[in-house]
Amino acid sequence: MINHIDGKLTEKTPTYAVIDCGGVGYLLNISLHTYSKIGDQERCRLLAHLSIREDAHVLFGFADEEERDLFRQLISVSGVGPSTARMILSSMNPTEIRGAIQTGNVAVLKGVKGIGEKSAQRIIVDLKGKLGKDFGEMPATVFAANNKMHEEALTALVMLGFARQAAEKAVDKALKTEGNVVSVEHLIKLALKNL
Repeated sequence: MINHIDGKLTEKTPTYAVIDCGGVGYLLNISLHTYSKIGDQERCRLLAHLSIREDAHVLFGFADEEERDLFRQLISVSGVGPSTARMILSSMNPTEIRGAIQTGNVAVLKGVKGIGEKSAQRIIVDLKGKLGKDFGEMPATVFAANNKMHEEALTALVMLGFARQAAEKAVDKALKTEGNVVSVEHLIKLALKNL
């Protein structure tokens, strides 16, 4: 099993990162949480999870152990695959997810694309007792946006599987409702709530 990949960050988008390690470029699917933590550093170390399917071996990368543990807990729930778990981690930070599960907040989990009421209830029932109780509050976010952010958010949503037209409407609506946002990740999270 691959525990982590450490090397030169050669490419980074809101949905994946490519790390050159020993002359081999590893593509790791990442969440928006990890995207925001990577920053613009040249050298990068991501914790890894290898998902083996019949048709593909897919690597997922995480900035910290907390996120990887939460990802593994989520995929242990029946009906929640790696892509859905990544979508959950892209929609909320690990603290918010743990908080929603611990408090039994079905509505928050239902706000994630691909999670219906039954799936949200199953996640809560399966994981409520397994997660730690430390789930602080989300820090306040300062807002500021530009056209590059709009385009990056739109590209990320299309890469996550949303239709371009629907994604563009969601991003525009997020900008109109919330005003300016501080980061691409935040803009994408807001847009995901509109999809």
